Amino acid sequence: MWPTLVVNKILKKRLGSTNFIADYHHAYDQPLLSIHEEPIPHHNPDNYNINNTNKYKVFVSTWNVGGVAPEDDLNMEDLLDTCNNSCDIYVLGFQEIVPLKASNVLGSENNQLSTKWNSLIREALNKKKENNDDDEGNKGSQEFQCIISKQMVGVFISVWTRKDLRPFIQHPSVSCIGCGIMGCLGNKGSVSVRFRLHETSFCFVCSHLASGGREGDEKHRNSNVAEIFSRTSFPSKGPLLDLPRKILDHDHVVLLGDLNYRISLPEESTRLLVEKGDWDSLLQNDQLIMELENGNMLRGWHEGSIKFAPTYKYFPNSDMYYGCCYHGKKAEKKRAPAWCDRIVWYGNGLKQLVYNRSESKLSDHRPVKAIFIAQVRVSPELRNLQTLFLSERFEHIKTPFGVSTANDDFICKKQLSFRL
Repeated sequence: MWPTLVVNKILKKRLGSTNFIADYHHAYDQPLLSIHEEPIPHHNPDNYNINNTNKYKVFVSTWNVGGVAPEDDLNMEDLLDTCNNSCDIYVLGFQEIVPLKASNVLGSENNQLSTKWNSLIREALNKKKENNDDDEGNKGSQEFQCIISKQMVGVFISVWTRKDLRPFIQHPSVSCIGCGIMGCLGNKGSVSVRFRLHETSFCFVCSHLASGGREGDEKHRNSNVAEIFSRTSFPSKGPLLDLPRKILDHDHVVLLGDLNYRISLPEESTRLLVEKGDWDSLLQNDQLIMELENGNMLRGWHEGSIKFAPTYKYFPNSDMYYGCCYHGKKAEKKRAPAWCDRIVWYGNGLKQLVYNRSESKLSDHRPVKAIFIAQVRVSPELRNLQTLFLSERFEHIKTPFGVSTANDDFICKKQLSFRL
């Protein structure tokens, strides 16, 4: 029975790996203008001529929620930082949104929890919209829509963008890679999403890598990264578009998740340094930093300065790390604190503004968030069209059609292409 279940699961994952959920029908994934698109080399600084670029603010977060279902009144505003920052794109990655037990790894996908997380995200982002409407006088322009939402067992990624920006996002796609049981099941692995904004490609890789705090366990994590990079593949969408197929071929690449890298020190030394708040001494022995500087798989990647406490492993609903005295008893499991939850990036044209953690006590991990400024190439034709979308003239053009919300963007784009 076991081999049959495994084979069925592998086939199911492979066949369903390109499907995803969005607020609009992506079958209408057509260019806004019928212009010839020349292939553009990737990761070339010359492509980012300031006269041909827009700058967009991108929010990225990762959170291992430990299989704990969110309450209906869970406050997402601290994670999204909606009070202090207004971003154009929000990318939220989660790990263990379902408990990693056999029935979830081998059984059919349970989308109830991912749907609930999306509802909480939608409410938080659009609450911010409502709060900003009165201040900015641009009611409706800050409404956020989901452009990609994808779950693989416990790994879940959800991408949201402003409604007025969504028509300029093309060719969304996903790729799921299982690296867990038998080297292929989805209890560990990645869900990667890609899209093109104007003339620049983005790829976000939400990962849950191999666990373990023993010496040498970092090699399993490096092996997971190698598998994810080599096995992830996206459709090219035809020779004229020359869309990137592999992760590292994209212009902007962000790896986020419970990467599970630990601190290469004895547990007692690690705990003592954590109690002192000596992050510098701990980070000198951080496995991911060593991999970024001297390794093979992630050399050349970037990470912002870490100025926050280790994000793992806490007693749920407390500020106490596992292994410390708790209510007069020793914890059953001793796992040294570590910065397991990380966000790193690759490529030119990304500048990090924020890198810190949130303080939700839902699980044994703390969420980590980052904000980037992304440079995006914009063709002259699309720059003019974007101005039109944001103008009163576009509102006048839209009005006479009298079509449903689900189809109005598509029909308007078609009408605009003829008029222009």
